[in-house]
Amino acid sequence: MFDAICALIPRDHDYPPRVHTLDVLRRVLAGTVYDVLPYQFHEERGAGGEYIPIRQRRPSIRYALSRTVVEDSVALLFSEGHFPTIVCADPDLRNFLADLLRDAGLNAVMIDAALRGSVGSVALLLRILKGRVYVSIVDSLFLTPVWRADAPDALASVTEQYKVRGALLAAQGYEIAEPSVDYWFMRRWNSDDETWFLPWPVGITPIGGPEIDTARTMRHGLGFVPIVWIRNLPGGDGVDGGCTFRAAVETSIEIDYQLSQAGRGLTYSSDPTLLIKEPAISDREIIKGAGNALVVSKDGDARLLEIGGTAANAVIDYVRVLRELALESVHGNRSSADRIAAAQSGRALELMNQGLIWLADNLRISYGENGLLALVRMIMAATDRYSITVLGRPAPKIEPGTRLSLDWPRWYPPSAADQLAEAQTLSTLAKAGQISRETAIRVIADEYGIEDVAAELARIAKEQPNDEC
Repeated sequence: MFDAICALIPRDHDYPPRVHTLDVLRRVLAGTVYDVLPYQFHEERGAGGEYIPIRQRRPSIRYALSRTVVEDSVALLFSEGHFPTIVCADPDLRNFLADLLRDAGLNAVMIDAALRGSVGSVALLLRILKGRVYVSIVDSLFLTPVWRADAPDALASVTEQYKVRGALLAAQGYEIAEPSVDYWFMRRWNSDDETWFLPWPVGITPIGGPEIDTARTMRHGLGFVPIVWIRNLPGGDGVDGGCTFRAAVETSIEIDYQLSQAGRGLTYSSDPTLLIKEPAISDREIIKGAGNALVVSKDGDARLLEIGGTAANAVIDYVRVLRELALESVHGNRSSADRIAAAQSGRALELMNQGLIWLADNLRISYGENGLLALVRMIMAATDRYSITVLGRPAPKIEPGTRLSLDWPRWYPPSAADQLAEAQTLSTLAKAGQISRETAIRVIADEYGIEDVAAELARIAKEQPNDEC
């Protein structure tokens, strides 16, 4: 069924094949993949009375399984209680980076990036305007990255090119000769410039290449491409990573159609079809209902065609199995609230949702180490070229070789019993000299809202000056 739907989605051969693949997956994520089908699910007969196959109808019930898995995994990745903190040896730099994350709104940016990038890839664009840091998301659908030959993990350039109606370009201030035709829009980022090109009509190749739009072209002079390219999951090709929900798409479509069929069955049961076996005596208009008796001859018969309830129950059981298989294939959340009899500890919840945690753990590498941390390093490198301030505070001097890392909070908040056991363990280790007090405080910093470990240690020393542990 999925292949049949994909065949109906128009493909523009002026774009690379990956554009069509990402477009289809984006439609699945948004729940619009069925919009290309010509008929509603209740339309069983065409204008000429011909039967319309189910594969040509849009399901009336749509279970957003793919979207649910993506949102659950992103919630464990970058929600308010799961967003990481940046750790480094310099306390001034650490506090500055914490303020930078809040001032630039990187929590919301990374959530949006992880949602959009679940189809395979996404790009983060860095801009520094009047000393402030701005990070925006650029969908990778129409982007073409090129990596450096001497450093395959560093971008040499990124080109954005797509078709747009001439009337829209004219509204943006471009001089367009034919507003009713499509034009190519193109811009390119490299290590020194953000180059814009004048739009040109589709089907016409400009002599000597596209003409540079000097009015919109800007020079950033950073010495690197101000874009972080994020591949979603291991797999995919050299440009895009693996899709989060691809393995469950076919099963999800089967669920939608089965539930739609079950819904139609319930509709038929509410208004069953009347069958009259000839010969019948009554020649008046037949109206179904308890107050309208049907009179037939001794050889005639009348009955209502109904669908039994066992068929609907069988569909529900089948859908339940399909859901389990789909969630298992993409490491989704398979837990059910009906199975939880009492409050569970954080560790118990981790075991219950182990598959979802494995998925989020892989995403931490893609969007954390290779996304957020790479973006922060890029911002720090930009301080050599621009004066960056956050909340009126200039960026501190960064020593060469400064190491940055991410400290992720726990998957689930600990219960009171978990906190007590952890406190006893840390206290025993600190008294035995196996860990420092600073390490112990850093372990519980997220749980108790401790933003500055050094300041917390100073307050503890002031309140308990004779405490040696």
